[in-house]
Amino acid sequence: MNTIIKRRPNTASENLPLIERLFCARGVSGIEASGLSDIPPFDTLHGIHDAATLIADAIETGRHIRIIGDYDVDGATSTALVYRALALLGAKRVSFAVPNRITQGYGLSPALVQDAARDEARLLITVDNGISAFEGVDTARYLGLQVVITDHHLPGERLPNADAIVNPAIPGQDFPSRSLAGVGVAFYVMAAARAELDSRGAFAGRDKPSLSSLLDLVALGTVADVVKLDSLNRTLVRAGLRRIRHGMTATGLRALVDVAGRDITHLSETDLAFGVAPRLNAAGRLDDMTLGIECLLATDTEQARCLAGLLDITNQRRREIEQTMRAEALAECENLLDSLNNETPPPGLCVFQNDWHEGVVGLVAGKLKERFHRPAVAFAPGADGMLKGSARSIPGIHIRDVLADIESRSPGLLPKFGGHAMAAGLSIDAERLDTFRPLWETAIAERADPHAFEPVILTDGELAPDDLSLASAIDIEAAGPWGQGFPEPLFDGEFTVTGARIIGKEGNHLRLDLLDPRSGKIFPSVAFNHADIGLDDDPRGQSARFVYRLSANRFRGDVSLQLMVEAYDLPVAP
Repeated sequence: MNTIIKRRPNTASENLPLIERLFCARGVSGIEASGLSDIPPFDTLHGIHDAATLIADAIETGRHIRIIGDYDVDGATSTALVYRALALLGAKRVSFAVPNRITQGYGLSPALVQDAARDEARLLITVDNGISAFEGVDTARYLGLQVVITDHHLPGERLPNADAIVNPAIPGQDFPSRSLAGVGVAFYVMAAARAELDSRGAFAGRDKPSLSSLLDLVALGTVADVVKLDSLNRTLVRAGLRRIRHGMTATGLRALVDVAGRDITHLSETDLAFGVAPRLNAAGRLDDMTLGIECLLATDTEQARCLAGLLDITNQRRREIEQTMRAEALAECENLLDSLNNETPPPGLCVFQNDWHEGVVGLVAGKLKERFHRPAVAFAPGADGMLKGSARSIPGIHIRDVLADIESRSPGLLPKFGGHAMAAGLSIDAERLDTFRPLWETAIAERADPHAFEPVILTDGELAPDDLSLASAIDIEAAGPWGQGFPEPLFDGEFTVTGARIIGKEGNHLRLDLLDPRSGKIFPSVAFNHADIGLDDDPRGQSARFVYRLSANRFRGDVSLQLMVEAYDLPVAP
């Protein structure tokens, strides 16, 4: 299936500065204000006043508060944020617990509640989970524990019987953003708790605690969870990145930036997504996210470096496991497509092998989605004869709704499932995988637009010669963050190759010199993971259309323009 280039519609005048034109193409008029004073107030979030009251009561009475986290980066940053915020607000007894992905599964389970009760916790605060924790909440109420749920995952038809629930994804509320990550919801809840305590005079005689020191965690968790970067999320991430770049960040986060080899003074959302987040995520995928949270909470520099080093080693293990699983999954899908004899590929891909690691299946599903441009789900063996699956989707197909359709048609087939439009998790009896496969394909086909499976690269068109510059690259960098729902600018243009060589330890990257025939300028360029991009053995003099990003390449104090090639020699849709 051939990929084509489509150019993003843009009604902005060509006379406007480049950044304003790019913003206009993404539905934003002018340049956004970047101050936190412009973000929506917390009081339009349903349940937040009840949550704030319960938290303030627990702090004032000295009760033990336990945070129940999740084992991804959003869950880890949410846990660390609430832990640090409660300390700032005066809480004396705070602990956290994160379920082990392999042995305990997801969310607030009855077992976690029983552990908290034995430890004399009286208030449980879930972060990045809880909206489907019916049994856990019921157990807590039976044992006399209060529960505040803070979550952002889509709710089902009913809600748990918690003492307070704060979730912007619950329909029928006036809060303008339904795209907050779990860490964003946690930040809002802590802001509301601070306001409640302030109204009671808790900070009389001392400065009211500032929560701005927590914005580094908000930025990391929001970027890592790949939520839509609407206006609110962009403001939060921008504020967090600004603090990190100025060195006003947690000791543990700084250590993770260092071990990832990133320049903290110019740290970008891309650095968080591909440098910091994978190392933190590796703990939750392979071992125990407690290690990641302890790193984020570390205040001693040497301890933070040690923990970051352990996370880096864990991430190296994750890469090795992922590489093997990805190769096996790609081979399985390629064999499937070869067997179809040019017939239409299935609308969704489903893969499973009995020796796969359940902590890595989400990464495998993501790679399949990217390679074949259709939703994919990958399964690995779980406990008690169950399979644990992770699904990834493409634009236009809401993957959690697909799973809801399957469960509706075959009640009980999916004992557990949940997630978002683009990513979801699920469990299924191993003996019912063959029942699931056709339902998966049918549910996707029914929800898919006829053109959903056509692989398209959406660009911002050609750059004028004057805009193809280092200044433009720096302007684009400064105008971020870019990401889900607010994509980083891609451009396409005709270039002539004047030089090419394979680089990288595994020989999978390509360094190019590209000549712009309009200006006669030659631009250093890199195509990561595209050594097989399709160039001839001797490509010099070959002209083609390239899709690329502008990058400000910083090396030993010098800054230069570099084109980051995403694709090569593709047709442009009329």
